[in-house]
Parts: sequence; structure tokens; C-alpha cells
Amino acid sequence: MESKEWENRVAYLGPEGTFTELATKELFPNDWTIPFKTIPECIEAVDSGQVDRAVVPVENALEGTVPLTIDYLFHEADLYIAAEVLSPIEQHLMVHKDHAAHYGEMERVYSHPHALAQCHKFLHYHYRSVPLSQTTSTAAAAQYVSEHPENNIAAIANIAAAKQYDLAIVEQNIHDFHFNHTRFFVLSKRNDRIEREADQGPIKTTLMIKLPNDRSGALHQVLSVFAWRQINLSKIESRPLKTGLGDYFFIVDLLEDEHAPLMMGAMEELRALGCSVKSLGSYYTYQQK
Repeated sequence: MESKEWENRVAYLGPEGTFTELATKELFPNDWTIPFKTIPECIEAVDSGQVDRAVVPVENALEGTVPLTIDYLFHEADLYIAAEVLSPIEQHLMVHKDHAAHYGEMERVYSHPHALAQCHKFLHYHYRSVPLSQTTSTAAAAQYVSEHPENNIAAIANIAAAKQYDLAIVEQNIHDFHFNHTRFFVLSKRNDRIEREADQGPIKTTLMIKLPNDRSGALHQVLSVFAWRQINLSKIESRPLKTGLGDYFFIVDLLEDEHAPLMMGAMEELRALGCSVKSLGSYYTYQQK
């Protein structure tokens, strides 16, 4: 089926069966969704115009920020956030159906590094002698297990991956904490936001701020810009500028529209203070059902 028959082409971190695909299908059920192997490939696809949008993970409630996503948006691509999706994360242990009866004798467990970390206690107490191997995604781990039935190996992934690759779930909900969620960005070349009034959450704006060099109290001044205007920050985090030790930029999430008068004044004041400010746009939050 040719792409012209679809309204949008949407890249996501694949392969099929990833948590990213589930988040993508939640927001784009009727669009052409295309899996890519890595986060940079997803971002480059929308930046080059190969696709209209890309969905990539940006933060996990347990493991924190996905540095690759943030660094690529700062250093490599000129994109905007059209929406964010919050997705509940449930991890399961799965094996090839030929090994379901004796999975306790498995030789190795495969998954994404974040998933392995999220299931650390389970693996430590039940399978501490079993080696762990990292994959590019949880679905890639499930796919690998499916393609190697000769080996008694397991994957940690979600139910969709088990169905996609016809694996048997032998241990359910093995994640250490049960309030785990992942935050996904929907990226676009255009500064346009996705609006679905039925289920949209509060509006946010994400800024990337580089402070002026060698100024005492610069971060305090930046925070004061938002404080006296009573603009709430939902997150602030630093990342290396990659220019030398001690050089950082800051990612700031604000609970306000970038076009609101107070926000426009705040950005003008930041630039007057000598800060470099890159706005990723304003967007709504959607909760995956």
C-alpha cells in the first residue's frame, strides 16, 4: 500500500511490539506507522522529511531520562514536540513455546537495558546465575528469542511482543515497581501541536537553555525569571554540552503555553541575560489507556 493513501507517516522505535509502538498506535491508530531500529534513525527520518512525525522515548519513571533522545534534539536536529504520551510499563518474562515447560533452565535473558534494570530484584532473587544480554529494544529481545528456538533463552518484554513473536509468557509483571511509566515525545518538523480535546492533559513547553559563561549565580537568575512570573517548572535537568568538563545545558519543562504573554516575556528576559534558548514548542500530554 502506497504512502499517499495515509494521512501521516509516523516513525517509531521498533521492531513491532515495542512499548513505543503501543504509544504510537494510541495516538495514531489510522496512520502509517514505520519501525526504525534506533532513536537516532527515528529522529533523522522526521528531520529529513522521510516521515511526518516520530515517536521516541524520552523518560522513564524509574530509570530517568533517555540521554540519547535529549542530546540528539539539542545537538543534531531542529525539531519540535507535537505531543507527549505517558505509557504504563509492564514487563513479562517470555520464552519460545518449545521451552515453556522447562524455562527454569534457561541459559540467558535478553532485553533492553532499562527493562533489565526495572526487573533487577526479580532477576537477582530468582535467576542471579543466568547471564543477561542487552538489546536495542524489548521487542528486539522477543524477536531474537523467537528466531532461535534451538536455544533455551528468555526475553523481557510486553504482552504485545509476546503475541507478535508467538512466545509463551512464563512469569507475569516481573518489574520491581508497579507505578512505572515511560514518557514519549511525538516529534515534528513543524511547530504544531496535536489537539484531541477528549483526553488531552495540561499544556507544557520544553526549553533547552545554555547559560552564559563565567557568570556567578546564572542558574539562580534563570529560575528567578520563571519564579516571579509564577510559571511552574515540572522538570529541570542538566546534560553535558560535549565541549569540556563542567559545561552543561539545561532542559526545562514548564506548565505554560509558549505563546502566553508571561512566557514570551520570560524568554525575552532569558536572552537579555545572555542565555541561549531553544524552544521545542508547546504540547499536550496524553495518557495511554
